Amino acid sequence: MARRALRLASWTSMALAASGFYLYSNKYLDPNDFGAVRVGRAVATTAVISYDYLTSLRSVPYGSEEYLQLRSKVHLRSARRLCELCCANRGTFIKVGQHLGALDYLLPEEYTSTLKVLHSQAPQSSMQDVRQVIREDLGKEIHDLFVSFDDTPLGAASLAQVHKAVLRDGRTVAVKVQHPKVQAQSSKDILLMEVLVLAVKQLFPEFEFMWLVDEAKKNLPLELDFLNEGRNAEKVAQMLKHFDFLKVPRIYWDLSTKRVLLMEFVDGGQVNDRDYMERNKIDVNEISRNLGKMYSEMIFVNGFVHCDPHPGNVLVRKRPGTGEAEIILLDHGLYQVLTEEFRLDYCHLWQSLIWTDMKRVKKYSQRLGAGDLYPLFACMLTARSWDAVNRGIGQAPVTATEDSEIRNNAANYLPQISQLLSHVPRQMLLIFKTNDLLRGIEAALGTRASASSFLNMSRCCIRALAAHKKRNTCSFFRRTQISFSETLSLWQINLHELVLRVKGLRLASWVLALLCWLLPAPH
Repeated sequence: MARRALRLASWTSMALAASGFYLYSNKYLDPNDFGAVRVGRAVATTAVISYDYLTSLRSVPYGSEEYLQLRSKVHLRSARRLCELCCANRGTFIKVGQHLGALDYLLPEEYTSTLKVLHSQAPQSSMQDVRQVIREDLGKEIHDLFVSFDDTPLGAASLAQVHKAVLRDGRTVAVKVQHPKVQAQSSKDILLMEVLVLAVKQLFPEFEFMWLVDEAKKNLPLELDFLNEGRNAEKVAQMLKHFDFLKVPRIYWDLSTKRVLLMEFVDGGQVNDRDYMERNKIDVNEISRNLGKMYSEMIFVNGFVHCDPHPGNVLVRKRPGTGEAEIILLDHGLYQVLTEEFRLDYCHLWQSLIWTDMKRVKKYSQRLGAGDLYPLFACMLTARSWDAVNRGIGQAPVTATEDSEIRNNAANYLPQISQLLSHVPRQMLLIFKTNDLLRGIEAALGTRASASSFLNMSRCCIRALAAHKKRNTCSFFRRTQISFSETLSLWQINLHELVLRVKGLRLASWVLALLCWLLPAPH
């Protein structure tokens, strides 16, 4: 009896092993589908990173040159482990890793530079999975809906991928298809992250990262609903319709669901690709100015902000027919809605920063939750040193030395930064991410911290504050007074901008004259 039972168990084990191997080798079975595998991998990575920090820095004097060098190595090792975890667990983990990678001036450079690769290393779903999602959501096969459907995606992200296709009526479309397993795994992944962050807090009480979990918990369900993304796209297109340089692809609602989004296909180069712009004779400074105008309008005037402007989501092209430069805004899943109180305080704060009114910088920073850390808050917001903030952020461009100092301070002040991020309003967290992504684009284009960008921000702040005052008064005389004050302030900004341009032209003519004098033409 015992022999028979043993033989039966052996044959059963072999059959199960062979079946498992067959399913895995034919991609029917993925270890990532098992919660135990994902949890084990995440727990092990967190434990190894925590142990590394606890033991590697223990015997080195804090603040010494050796300590700083060793800390940088630990940061880099930990960032690579975290990146490997995100790539292995995919989905929500990649999304959170991308968020961390975007916080250029808030986290150590070792982390941000390492995690940035997650934007280009997102997993691809197989065509079998894509067909299954389309079949389940639209009730038809791909060949019934489309004349052609490219198997190779145009791009793959943490939650979905996009394919180019042609409808039966000849329209070329972009089809965004959600990865099939991400919906089921997302809530469990967020719970796992919450437990791990709480465990890390027990080991390192000075680090507060629960804000990251709270943001994922709030935003991920919205990003997984593609109908919500379509509504956001239409809302921002209507809101910014006065900007003729902006293109938001049209949504085709009859073939869109929560997991499939059909939109107009629009092609272009990434906004940080200077070579593409030069080849297509697109003015880099014009694109940078228009991007600043667009985001200032979203943040200060409307309080409805596209919060994922990484280069893959912002394209540029010459508009067919007119040849004018055009910005194409994609991926409308993640928006931040600002309350009126927050938006007005934020307007006042930026006005104070632009015009170097340090008393009001302190006042409005503290109103936004910075407390006694308001100097750090101002530096995080502007990505400038405290010295530059005091001198005036529009007075001089960012130097390589200052940029290096800011990045080093992100490592030196990490406990204070994490404390600040846990105390500011939740709305501020995505604004920080958006600001850092936009600065990354400006840095790639070589247009960062130009005076004109600050003046455009100031114009939007003036208009937003004036509109608020008008809404809160019934007096015709008072409204007229507010309108006059608004017009005067805008005129002063225009005059200031004109003076800066004249100075720039004069300086250019002086430099040209000097070069002609130093290098006379050959006879």
